[in-house]
Amino acid sequence: MQGVEEILKKELEGKAFEVAVIPAKDIPFTDELIKACESNRCGRYKKSWMCPPAVGQVAELEKKYKSYKYALVFTTKGELEDSFDIEGIERARQRHLEIERQAVEKVRGLGAEWLSAGSCDLCSECTYPDAPCRFPDLARPSPEACGIDVTALAKVCNMRYYNGENTVTFFSVIFFN
Repeated sequence: MQGVEEILKKELEGKAFEVAVIPAKDIPFTDELIKACESNRCGRYKKSWMCPPAVGQVAELEKKYKSYKYALVFTTKGELEDSFDIEGIERARQRHLEIERQAVEKVRGLGAEWLSAGSCDLCSECTYPDAPCRFPDLARPSPEACGIDVTALAKVCNMRYYNGENTVTFFSVIFFN
């Protein structure tokens, strides 16, 4: 039987822009990102199960994710008409999420856990805080919502965070043993 790493690499081949497997202990966490979330620029702070504060404290999340042996980090790159191409950014994000969904489906039940690109948008309105998440098996926080510094993560993985003018890059992280 193939291991999680082999399954994921095979599934991501030709779809992901960059892929790296690193020790989970090397993932860079910081409380500073949560301060950015608290400014609520995206409008989801205190409004989503997959965003702060509902997702948990950075120290707890760091301990949880670093308890895994490995992290597979993958990116996709989208081409944009210009830096204001909001529709292009969303198309690129949806493409990334579909690639992520297909990859994660291949390792479902093998103990892998993942963090997704961007904030959860499975529901038009989240049930937080009045009722449990409607899709706990599908909903995932972003690396940033968990306190992962994606810019620093890119360096650890020897990946590019910025891929040039008129592009957007999305990151996902899949933890496994």
